[in-house]
Amino acid sequence: MYKSKITYLLFTLTFIIVLCWTFFSKLPNELTCQQSNVIRATGKRYYTHPQKVVVKPWRGEHHVYAIFMIPGEHLNDKLFTVTIKSVGTFCGELDFASTTVADGVYAKPGHYLMKALFLTRTAVWLIAKGKGDELKQSGNWRVGYAKIEEK
Repeated sequence: MYKSKITYLLFTLTFIIVLCWTFFSKLPNELTCQQSNVIRATGKRYYTHPQKVVVKPWRGEHHVYAIFMIPGEHLNDKLFTVTIKSVGTFCGELDFASTTVADGVYAKPGHYLMKALFLTRTAVWLIAKGKGDELKQSGNWRVGYAKIEEK
């Protein structure tokens, strides 16, 4: 009787592991970057990396994010990208209204801050693939911006 309980337990655990593996392996490695979210400017485009990156997906939703500092009189793209070597490029939308203080980061004079929220399930998937350290590197995150044109 004891052996049958262990057999059922092992079967159940194996089944759960296979289901989880199937779910995580089918997650897209690239999220669609909607071109409508990229600003259209005739002038020069600039790119910046975040001042701060937080990767704590175990704390729940909205705990994987970066804070970008954008110069004033510039419009930012409505999306950001995270590029992880050998995996791909992931996109997300900036979700934080422009402000001068966010999570201990203070904007320089003439700049504003934007918060970029990264999908928690994608962060967990990347960490499971051993790419957590790359996700934490600010050089892998970027957002574009361009000077506001006078009409």
